[in-house]
Amino acid sequence: MTTTTAAVPASRFALARQVADAVLFEGYVLYPYRASAAKNRMRWQFGVLVPPAWAPRHGEHSGQRTELVTEPRGDASVAVELRFLHAQRRTVEEARPDGSFAAVPELALAERVLVPWDEGREERIEMSVRIADLEAGEVSMPFTRPAREETEPVLDADGRQVGRLVRRTERIDGVLRLHAAPLDVPYRALRLTAAVENTGDWDPPEQGADREAALARSLVAAHLLLGISAGSFLSMTDPPEWARAAVAGCDNRHTWPVLAGEDGRADVVLSSPIILEDHPRIAPESAGAMYDATEIDEILALRTATLTEQEKREARGTDVRAAAVIDLADSMPPEVWERLHGAVRALREVTGPGPAAPPADHGPLDGDPLFRPGAPWWDPARADPADPARDRVTIDGTVVGAGSRVLLRPGLRRTDAQDLFLQGRTALVEAVLSDVDGGVHLAVTVDGDPGADIRREQGRFLYFQPDEVTPVEGA
Repeated sequence: MTTTTAAVPASRFALARQVADAVLFEGYVLYPYRASAAKNRMRWQFGVLVPPAWAPRHGEHSGQRTELVTEPRGDASVAVELRFLHAQRRTVEEARPDGSFAAVPELALAERVLVPWDEGREERIEMSVRIADLEAGEVSMPFTRPAREETEPVLDADGRQVGRLVRRTERIDGVLRLHAAPLDVPYRALRLTAAVENTGDWDPPEQGADREAALARSLVAAHLLLGISAGSFLSMTDPPEWARAAVAGCDNRHTWPVLAGEDGRADVVLSSPIILEDHPRIAPESAGAMYDATEIDEILALRTATLTEQEKREARGTDVRAAAVIDLADSMPPEVWERLHGAVRALREVTGPGPAAPPADHGPLDGDPLFRPGAPWWDPARADPADPARDRVTIDGTVVGAGSRVLLRPGLRRTDAQDLFLQGRTALVEAVLSDVDGGVHLAVTVDGDPGADIRREQGRFLYFQPDEVTPVEGA
């Protein structure tokens, strides 16, 4: 279903769609890319909008809400593209001599082993509306994806039909709602709201309906692309000063909007269930989709290349996307492997003599018999005096070290986006660390974290720079 006006050119979404595809298929099928692998039995954790009757019983949600600030110009229009996966159950049937078919747990062919599997079919809902119409009131677009059943013959190497794949999908109903409201700010700006809801009337029984049954009727990995024909969107993490309060007042639920598209432009937004930074990019070294952005492509490719031939047959039979990963790893030329091994993103000029020693707060050097004046503090020719458990750093006039308590204020420009959830939380400093460039880092555990003892035992802390924390008085 699509309504159109003279709006954003389709090409404007092209670059953002590369990242959106990674969001859509994140975790779709994981190494070792076989349906039998434990990690591929519990799938689809991001952006899942379940039927309303299922959500409250199982702690999941049936809708997501995006709010952001936009500065439209003239008679601007906003284009919205809702994308999600529709799960479809694929079963395997073997051909019988009498011409009938019977369901089997697997069907072995020369190059692949076919097994039952839930595939994801990409769906797209598009609409384009004038900003003026959104200011006049909410505009909504209901949509339906009907239940269906399809069959695909399975042929052997001689072209004889030895079985078939049966794909069944359940009905999905939803609605996309848009609204815009003017803001009380010095410039013409609006709060744009885009809400997506699963409106399906499926009413599962109190007992017996599992998550797989709900997923078949859910919007999976749901996310939005938004574009404005004239004007711009404001960054949610780095807005201009006049708009900070308005941006802070935006209510985003189960999704997060970031500027996307071309560098230097602010007319496209990706609202994703996976938190990203503004203008995210796919690494240019990436040779293709491997469906696990939490891993390193080189490691995944190396692991995939070492699978046995039988394991590769099983992976190829699991899903066509898994088969493409196997073929990619098997055919990757040496120059691509070298490109995956590492990349320098940026260089900075280093001028002047380096520091002869670390700051006084990092530990005393007096009495160190191997310390040579003028030598860098990390010189391997002398003993390293650093002691993270005892070192100190002065922050806002207060000496901070292991055992101190601090208030976390994650920096917007350089912090992992997940750390933004810790804004305003208090934490215990476990150690003060220094890097070879003279930078200082605080290793902390967050107060109230039930896993703090495990983090402490394993030495796996969260790290912040001194200007990202404030000492807590009396602690």
